[in-house]
Amino acid sequence: MPEATIQRNVALIGAGQMAEALIGGFLESGLLASSRLRATDPDAGRRDLVARRFGIAVGVDNRDAAAWADVVILAVKPQTLPAVVDDLAAALDGKLVISIAAGVPLRQIAERLKSEARLVRVMPNAPALLRAGVSALSPGPNVSGEDAQLARRLLEAVGRVVVVNESLMDAVTGLSGSGPAYAFLMIEALADGGVKVGLPRDVAVTLAAQTLAGAAKMWIETGEHPGRLKDRVASPGGTTIAGLHELEKGGFRSVLMKAVEAATERSKALGRSCS
Repeated sequence: MPEATIQRNVALIGAGQMAEALIGGFLESGLLASSRLRATDPDAGRRDLVARRFGIAVGVDNRDAAAWADVVILAVKPQTLPAVVDDLAAALDGKLVISIAAGVPLRQIAERLKSEARLVRVMPNAPALLRAGVSALSPGPNVSGEDAQLARRLLEAVGRVVVVNESLMDAVTGLSGSGPAYAFLMIEALADGGVKVGLPRDVAVTLAAQTLAGAAKMWIETGEHPGRLKDRVASPGGTTIAGLHELEKGGFRSVLMKAVEAATERSKALGRSCS
């Protein structure tokens, strides 16, 4: 086994797409051996898919999986989380518990457990499926430095990790959690623009998608302020500044800011509905 391999048993309660992304990342990175992973899901199709793809044990008994594990990842829908936690309260005693349920505060999970919990809240996003995600991590009050580092190592298997105060997690959800959908919409809109001015659809989509990917990579590799990078592309009297002018007239920045705000408020509402 590689030296970096984590010698802990990890159970994922829920085997949806994000759990699938995490399992794939754990195995591909060498962090965990398949024998140290288990997953559960009520859906037979999901169980079969995950078992066949990754060769790990997948079942329906949440309590058994949680009791076996050192680390339990709660990868269920926010509306389902309260019932799942109630059922697992005894089995989670002494475990490091990582929740990726959008909008659900750690306080609400802790109140349902029978002991002081070592809880970590995480907000990953969809590009984790390609190991290109970004996850925000917020350790609870009973989490040790070693626990927090373990959680971070696990999430780094599917992309970048930032650590934030839990009070900011709804904002993270509104930005990076929902953000891939905004980016897909931008790709579609840019491609539509290309088609409008004569480009074939396949060419337009390729140009749009690679342009966004390349622009993101420029910031990642340079660390320059996005405004400065924009200014480097927009030469005086050129095509880019003409396009930027139209975006400003249409309220492009304001609309994106409002989208993040609206998604943030929805995340807060989901948390309240699960209390």
